[in-house]
Amino acid sequence: MQIPDYVEKIVKKLESGGFEAYIVGGCVRDLLRGVKPKDWDVTTNARPEQILKIIIEGKYENVYGTVLVPHKEEGETLDIVEVTTYRSEQEYSDRRHPDKITFEDKLEKDLERRDFTINAMALKKLKIKNEKLKIYEHKINLSGNEFLLIDLFGGQKDLSKKIIRAVGEPEERFKEDALRMLRAIRFSCQLDFGIEPKTERAIKKLAGSIKYISGERIRDELVKIFETDKAYDGITKLRELKLLQYIIPELERGVGMAQKGHHLYSVFNHSVLSLKFCPSKDWRVKLACLTHDIAKPNTRKIIKGDVTFYNHDIIGAKVTKKIMERLKFSGKDTEKVTTLVKNHMFYYNVGEVTESSVRRLIVKVGEENLKDLIDLRIADRLGSGVPKAKPYKLRHLEYMMKKVRKHPVSVKMLKINGSDIMQLLQIEPGPKIGAILDVLLSEVIEDPKLNTKEYLEKRAVELNEMELETLRKKAKETIDEKKMEDDEELKKEFWVK
Repeated sequence: MQIPDYVEKIVKKLESGGFEAYIVGGCVRDLLRGVKPKDWDVTTNARPEQILKIIIEGKYENVYGTVLVPHKEEGETLDIVEVTTYRSEQEYSDRRHPDKITFEDKLEKDLERRDFTINAMALKKLKIKNEKLKIYEHKINLSGNEFLLIDLFGGQKDLSKKIIRAVGEPEERFKEDALRMLRAIRFSCQLDFGIEPKTERAIKKLAGSIKYISGERIRDELVKIFETDKAYDGITKLRELKLLQYIIPELERGVGMAQKGHHLYSVFNHSVLSLKFCPSKDWRVKLACLTHDIAKPNTRKIIKGDVTFYNHDIIGAKVTKKIMERLKFSGKDTEKVTTLVKNHMFYYNVGEVTESSVRRLIVKVGEENLKDLIDLRIADRLGSGVPKAKPYKLRHLEYMMKKVRKHPVSVKMLKINGSDIMQLLQIEPGPKIGAILDVLLSEVIEDPKLNTKEYLEKRAVELNEMELETLRKKAKETIDEKKMEDDEELKKEFWVK
């Protein structure tokens, strides 16, 4: 892995100005893992005003000592390098923001304030090859260059062991910023790492303090969890470490609630298993899979000895909307998720459902949500313990959906219409126009290149002089045959009869 030239130039400029400068944080973690960093951060003992004198393109509009340095090369997206003064932080009375920020002269002070050991390492090029290193300093090689790695808290060792461990005392770190508890689980999902036991115990003990965190910050971490392949593990860990009850308490109501019929699991277990088996990578579809039965505890009734959950889909959409509004999701994302939850119980039986009813379903849920609705139904089935993800009738529904959305074989496909022919031939409306259009369509089916206005107008004039009934009969045979061929191809695509 290589460090971009523009990042190294920032470090060199600061060093040339007489200051220390290191690459720091998550980008160092990713470099050591052999993964391309998404963001680049630099830390320095230069104060913000000194940074701005050296890096004149920087912008400083915060109290945290962070100068934003933009970089953009031709044809590339804009990158922002965050250059931050060493700092320490004291007291977090609201469990979110430090009451006091102090700019520091030593790197160690800056690394001490960071959340997890794997994010608390700093890196710079090694200048003196035979320099005697301190116990927490290590030489590493990146792309043929030797670098000095500052690792005060064993982050490199935790990386090798795939462990998320808080810097210093976990309780202190989580009291400083309660969101770090959720970040621990998010990193666990993103990196496929375990969480160190002492860190886990601190999360469980302090879980209630997550209520001090804004909905927006919690939402962002949840989305990042859903975007991983370990979303199921993330939700399970949130419950295990007592955070879920404060973030989405509505889900907890389904714990231990039994179901009947084809369901093998409780409402809660079914919900998280549906998330686990969701075939979609879209975090919104995953969230819909998790919450599609969230209103079953609200609607549970026993009628004639049977457990029922009537209207749990309708009420579930309302509950999901409240959750998403509480966590400050956008209106657009909320609408998509609630649409999927509301319609996940759609009825479909082969032979009973008509093309018009399928069209109504498409209008109801939106064409852009069709595949996601199928994915939700697949997840629902697998999360119920049903071994077959996509039964025949679900494949048949996909076939019908594509069939009614597919542009039909009709005269509407032609580059000429009835009005054009009436104007061209100077004739009144009548069956002759339909006959001419059918013949033209049959010829275009045989040779699509003929579908130009110039050719069709010329051909219409010729057909106007001919006996059309025989031609029209032959044309309809060609049209019907094409419709059957297209339908057979669709059926093969979805393995239906």
